[in-house]
Amino acid sequence: MFEAKFNDGVQFKKIVEAVKELVKNVNLEANGTGISLQAMDTSHVALVALQLNEKGFKKYRCEKSLTMGLSIENLQKILKCSGNDDQITLRTQDEEPTTLSFTFESKNRISEFQLNLMSLDQEQLGVPDTEYSSVVRMPSNEFTKICRELGNINEAIGIETSKDGIKFYVKGDIGEGQVSVKAYDTEKIEERVECDVDEPVNLSFAVRYFNLFNKASALSNQVVLSMSQDQPLVIEYVLEEMGSLKLYLAPKINDEESQ
Repeated sequence: MFEAKFNDGVQFKKIVEAVKELVKNVNLEANGTGISLQAMDTSHVALVALQLNEKGFKKYRCEKSLTMGLSIENLQKILKCSGNDDQITLRTQDEEPTTLSFTFESKNRISEFQLNLMSLDQEQLGVPDTEYSSVVRMPSNEFTKICRELGNINEAIGIETSKDGIKFYVKGDIGEGQVSVKAYDTEKIEERVECDVDEPVNLSFAVRYFNLFNKASALSNQVVLSMSQDQPLVIEYVLEEMGSLKLYLAPKINDEESQ
């Protein structure tokens, strides 16, 4: 028996919206501690990792570990049948389920749908706990704005960190530009910029992945960028007590073209 009832159904819909153009078919892993998802994009440049903790659900029950393979596109089609105020519940009675049930509940309406599951040959990747030399926390809307603006100039964005802040820069055929964001302490948590830099980094990334993943900015007021030189960048949106959504993105090497 597996049952997961979301406190906020819209949050789940936003998560699916954020990853739909990065990954196509995924395994949802459910156990007694919660639900997780790991999937590489088709070009094997980016890894999406989602962790939803059992304590963040309104109701959660998982008697046995389950692997549920599904299409993100088909999942979104099912979720589009729900209203923004609906409570969303996922449920299956089977130990080896072939379908996943969805219940959408509003004040005077209950909708039920079944999503056919898939058998996917995907290995759960062991993502190591890494100590990063630069960790920057900043407003998610500011990060989204910078990526969108600089992406008009070049398809690659450079990121450089220092004790004072973080710099985003581009250089393309039409010219070049940069945006520097300094550390900023304020009582308004959503406006804070925190820079924890043991060692500065200078890395370049394909901006199209940023722009795809930045749809997740609707999930959190703050985004966390964790970096070490020549290592994948981690973009993390913390979902309060619910868990986190992360994107691991490999840096571009020698300005080679993004796949």
